[in-house]
Amino acid sequence: MKKYIVLLTVGVLSVVAGCRKDPLDITPDGRLTLDGVFKDERLTEAYLNSAYEEIPLYFYRYQFFSFLAGTTDECQDSDDGNEGSNIAANWATGSLTPSYNPLEQGGQGAGVLTNAGVNHYGRFWAGIRKANLFLENVPTATISNPVNRSRFTAEAKLLRAFYYLELVKQFGPMPIVEKPFTISTDFTTLTRPTFQDNINFIVKNCDEALASPDLPLRITENAERGRFTKAIAHAIKSQALLYNASPLWNSSGDAAKWKAAADASKQALTALTAGGQYALAADYGNYFLNQTDISAAPADRETIFERPDNTDGTFTIINSFAAKTGVFKAGSCPTQELVDGYDMQATGEPAITGYSDEDHLKPIINATSGYSETDPYKGRDPRFYATVWHNGAAYGTINGVPYTMETFVGGSSGLKRVPPNRQNTQTGYYLRKFIDPKLASGTTANSRWKKYRLAEIYLNYAEAENEASGPTADVYSAINTIRTRAKMPNLPNGLTKEQMRERIRRERRVELAIEEHRFWDVRRWKILSQTDKLVTGMEITKKTDGTFSYARFVARRRSAWQDKFLIFPIPIGEVSTVPDFSKNQNPGW
Repeated sequence: MKKYIVLLTVGVLSVVAGCRKDPLDITPDGRLTLDGVFKDERLTEAYLNSAYEEIPLYFYRYQFFSFLAGTTDECQDSDDGNEGSNIAANWATGSLTPSYNPLEQGGQGAGVLTNAGVNHYGRFWAGIRKANLFLENVPTATISNPVNRSRFTAEAKLLRAFYYLELVKQFGPMPIVEKPFTISTDFTTLTRPTFQDNINFIVKNCDEALASPDLPLRITENAERGRFTKAIAHAIKSQALLYNASPLWNSSGDAAKWKAAADASKQALTALTAGGQYALAADYGNYFLNQTDISAAPADRETIFERPDNTDGTFTIINSFAAKTGVFKAGSCPTQELVDGYDMQATGEPAITGYSDEDHLKPIINATSGYSETDPYKGRDPRFYATVWHNGAAYGTINGVPYTMETFVGGSSGLKRVPPNRQNTQTGYYLRKFIDPKLASGTTANSRWKKYRLAEIYLNYAEAENEASGPTADVYSAINTIRTRAKMPNLPNGLTKEQMRERIRRERRVELAIEEHRFWDVRRWKILSQTDKLVTGMEITKKTDGTFSYARFVARRRSAWQDKFLIFPIPIGEVSTVPDFSKNQNPGW
């Protein structure tokens, strides 16, 4: 019986409504068979390539060019205040339901509204479906070179692992599907496994890809940019096992899960750093402004996988500020909470260790750190200056004239607390990370989204090893490797397990800031009620003598902090179709 590429019912039903047709669906005569595709070597590879298309465009995946950071305690989105019109406002008001997920709404790409961010649930299932269909057909497909058959198989398994990990991070355990759904699939038989079952399946796919002799560790030819590698297999496995060991999915604190996570990350670091194949970039700030170069001896050896989508002219008029010409909006503006997370460079100590009030207006200042409330931006971790534009920062030039950032009230890019004010910060800060000050508004940026990078693996290892074995020498080594690159002092010796846990979490916060880690980290640690009730900013007043006064204020109170927001609800269309989803909807929904 011939098989035709048609838009089938593909798991689960939201894919039918949400995913695009494959690029191979229709030929001029309207009937292209799967047999025909996999008998053609060029079309076989094209079908595998189509499985990559469901990977989100991270710079453009959310509505009105918002970053996920704007829904965390990292940033406050300048569009917030327009309830009903954007994701930041709707997330802050707790508008998430099984029928409506603000983070599943329209994304934007290439300057126009696209489905780049629409329906992640459906897109991830579509990616799984494409990988499954490829894996079902690749054994008998026309592929002249056996090396390619082996490599393509490994890539498809990694794509399946990638999509499953992204899916279960957001929605919890999902049915394990290894064969493509057909029009006759009985969805009433689908059941939710345990989270551990999902992780085992992800790890199995990663291990099988790692066992392939034909999957390279890294890409060395530009024509293959964006293809999956063994390094990506290590990164997916490292992250998957870390999430599995974390409190959200490991309520009993099973040390064996932490040990498995530590072992996977250590294996990854050993494989990646052997022979200098992968290493941390020397310059943290400039690292995020450049596309990875592809060669046998690349300058960028930190990036494991970056999304090759282009940051077009639109990118340089968003996440900008009022003093620049042609600016569209300020975008994701860093919060005072993020700023407070940066240590002092000279001492290596935290400047702020917490707050003595619920509104975060009374910081607990570390007296031995060297921090000054009257000069709060002096002497901080260099990653602060690479991530945040603050009052007094030397921006570079605007229209050929040197510009110093003025975020004080009444300044050229000053704070405006009453929303909506798209072009002005609502926190007293602007985003620096990913933003090249040399670029004029409307010009194309070379920034790329670093989905996986070596620094994350070091941090994954440090966290897992500390939880499994305490603050061993290996834990110190991993964290201090990250801090050394940032030109920060080593952590002090003699930390307890609990103290090391806190320092590791602080390190993740600043090293991975704005990179879509914080949103998931505070969930897997189950600390939403500590981090997501509100965000604050800094109101700066310029006095007549030219000095400044600083006053903290609550920029936004938020509602999405209860435990039910730890995991997204399964979409209502799925719940009404798959009985087990109805019986086992996520807690609180």
